[in-house]
Amino acid sequence: MKLGVLLPTFRDNAADAFAVASEAERAGLDGVFAFDHLWPMGSPERPALAPFPVLAAISSRNPSLYLGPLVARVGLVGTEKLVEQFETLHSLAPGRVIAAMGTGDKLSEAEQVAYDLGYPSASDRRQLLRDAIVALSATMEVWCGAGSPQTDQLARDLGVVINLWGKEASVVRDVARSGPVSWAGPLNENTAQTLDALAQAGATWAVASAPLRIDQLEEWRRAH
Repeated sequence: MKLGVLLPTFRDNAADAFAVASEAERAGLDGVFAFDHLWPMGSPERPALAPFPVLAAISSRNPSLYLGPLVARVGLVGTEKLVEQFETLHSLAPGRVIAAMGTGDKLSEAEQVAYDLGYPSASDRRQLLRDAIVALSATMEVWCGAGSPQTDQLARDLGVVINLWGKEASVVRDVARSGPVSWAGPLNENTAQTLDALAQAGATWAVASAPLRIDQLEEWRRAH
């Protein structure tokens, strides 16, 4: 199982994100990821860095790391622009980009409404997601953010990874029965035990969010 971390991008500059990426690389971790939000969930007064420019900068600073948003929301920029962003990142880091995408949900709807971006229906967002997956899956690894049964089935129909957020290992195991699955979310204080359980359940990746303990991830990596 590969290990990654979510970068601290709810900042007004990228210094902390660059520092965490370098620490992750030194620790022998596999990748770094960035949220795709216009503001931290529930905090519209706070800043949020766009993921693709941050990841593009890291691609040259930290050449061993896989890179990707977690997850890019198809409703924010449109399919053509989203595909272009992934392809540009891939040109900078060939073979190291994970095209993690999702439809978004009610929790992120307010961001799009506030910026007058519209909020298509769930079925329309799934069609946008389908179009983006089809455009990118031959070039790079694609993850689909888990959602409704229809969204999860779309991922399975197109043969891409389903990404679960914060689910128990038992759920990972159930989803892994039908195809590849990755995991992301906060790790509890029993980091090694949690990672062991996720690996045994069949997760291809575990991507840790804040609060980060990269030293504990490094220790688990060295033991495996």
